[in-house]
Amino acid sequence: MPTNQFAYGVIGAGSFGTAVANILAENGNVLLYTRREEAYQNMLQDRISRNQNLHANIEPSIDAKDFCRRCRLIFPVVPSAGFRMLMQQFAQYLQPHHILIHGTKGLNLNTPDGHDIHPGKPIPRAHIHTMTEIILQETVVLRVGCLSGPNLAKEIAQGQPAATVIASRFTEVIEQGRQALKSPRFKVYGSHDVSGVEFAGVLKNVMAIASGMLHGLGLGENAKAMLISRGLGEMIKIGRELGADATAFFGIAGIGDLIATCSSSLSRNFSVGYRMATGEPLSDILAGMNEVVEGINTVKLAKGVSLYYQIETPIVEALYQTLYNNQSIQDSLAYLMNYAFDKDADFM
Repeated sequence: MPTNQFAYGVIGAGSFGTAVANILAENGNVLLYTRREEAYQNMLQDRISRNQNLHANIEPSIDAKDFCRRCRLIFPVVPSAGFRMLMQQFAQYLQPHHILIHGTKGLNLNTPDGHDIHPGKPIPRAHIHTMTEIILQETVVLRVGCLSGPNLAKEIAQGQPAATVIASRFTEVIEQGRQALKSPRFKVYGSHDVSGVEFAGVLKNVMAIASGMLHGLGLGENAKAMLISRGLGEMIKIGRELGADATAFFGIAGIGDLIATCSSSLSRNFSVGYRMATGEPLSDILAGMNEVVEGINTVKLAKGVSLYYQIETPIVEALYQTLYNNQSIQDSLAYLMNYAFDKDADFM
């Protein structure tokens, strides 16, 4: 690839980042950035990342300065826990002409003094930062968007049809992102509701863990349907308190993503819930996974928001007790079935 030619850029060579890079490569040259020397060398030598063959138009990158110089449209796809540090690292090389569309379904929690919030404590909106907000806080980039939807990386890598949403305040960001990702197998929708799309994509991970638990217990479609419908209601309640419009929760990035991750063993969050229900300790499960399970931290966040804004979210409460207070999954299920709450669609 000529060094003076602008390319699409992807930061993060995980499963989804690699899948995004391969789609982009159908429409132009792509730099795929990793900070790990071993991963960089493997991509150079074997042309493989996360068991995915790299398109001929993809060039591995490990040089942040060169990456930012050669790319205008950049897709950061890295775990939320390291997202702020990554933006701080790239900030010195990013300019106002850059466009960033992140694909991270997670949130950053901290207090004004920089300390983590203790599990089980109320959490106000002021202590919650989306990845879009982090980009705006840490860099001079203004044209920012997020990429969210039912995007299981393995299915995308196999060339199966999928859809996603690009959300941004700027129509230009949506259109450039759509142009870059255009593909007969990848449908891209647009939205100006950044908060709604972002929070919907984050909160569905909570319900995916719960769905995996139901599957691990051997429960059927009735139980899963009940979880998805009631879970959507809790997502909307929390999202509203965080400033999101409920409309996005009924679209591809909301109910679409929720159905996919609550139904597939390809979802990391679903897989964790399933394995817990079959008897594996959470610590052992997480220790053996090579990619981050965003839903674990999101349960803590959702619990804290529910406490602060005094909203009823029994599924979140049951999951929180299971993940953080060692309550058995069977007791959590009993809690939900006996919960004194019988009005349907109470989130409308």
